[in-house]
Amino acid sequence: MYQGYILRKNLPDHKVVAAFTDKLYQYLFPLVENEEDFLITHVNKEIDLKLTLNSLLTTCVVNDKTAINLILNNFFDLLPATAEKLVNDAQFILDYDPAAKTLEEIILSYPGFYAIAIYRMAHILYEQNISILPRMMSEQAHSKTGIDINAGAKIGFPFFIDHGTGIVVGETTVIGNYVKLYQGVTLGALAVRKEDAAIKRHPTIEDNVVIYAGSTILGGDTTVGHDCIIGGNTWITQSIPSFSVVYHTAQTVVKDRRDFNEPINFII
Repeated sequence: MYQGYILRKNLPDHKVVAAFTDKLYQYLFPLVENEEDFLITHVNKEIDLKLTLNSLLTTCVVNDKTAINLILNNFFDLLPATAEKLVNDAQFILDYDPAAKTLEEIILSYPGFYAIAIYRMAHILYEQNISILPRMMSEQAHSKTGIDINAGAKIGFPFFIDHGTGIVVGETTVIGNYVKLYQGVTLGALAVRKEDAAIKRHPTIEDNVVIYAGSTILGGDTTVGHDCIIGGNTWITQSIPSFSVVYHTAQTVVKDRRDFNEPINFII
């Protein structure tokens, strides 16, 4: 009896990848009581992470120990610079979100920041042509936050995601510096076609752009110029000049219900 598609045994284990992803986050932002404690735990965490990543890479880079060592060393060499970018991301959020009180609050509780952090680490592996693992890391962040950032996207810094639920950032998206996204934003492709896999399918968002909730921006040839404000629930499939404000002109009517005689029909 057929049981479904059989996965080969030497693929990354989902639970191991999930644990590894969360441990990486804790490694960059450890909770410790003092500097001595930090040094001891930091070294131990790094050893553990390197062993785990080595094992995971073995499932992605078959029988090439030299390549695995190069990828492993490059990944950990780039983590300090990645951590600096993330601190800038957190400071950007703190500077513009009136509800944020401290960097610690953002690092410990903001889903948007967590999604950005996992993206930045997964992107290092994506850039080294590692298959499956970066996607699994991104999906770990997606499952926890509702924010779907493909590891292949190119995102500048600092970068701001507020609330975040429902955000989608496609693989070939390019995002500049000082960009802010709100919940429900989609940076996607005009069509889902396998023959487009090797071309740029997703939009370019230049520096200092704000994209408000529910907006959809599609297409690899679509560029939102720098210093634009994109209003909520807009649908964009063509390039927008710099310094533009894009918004709907739909009218919202408010009436006194006591004098309202029009029939109201609800269809659910």
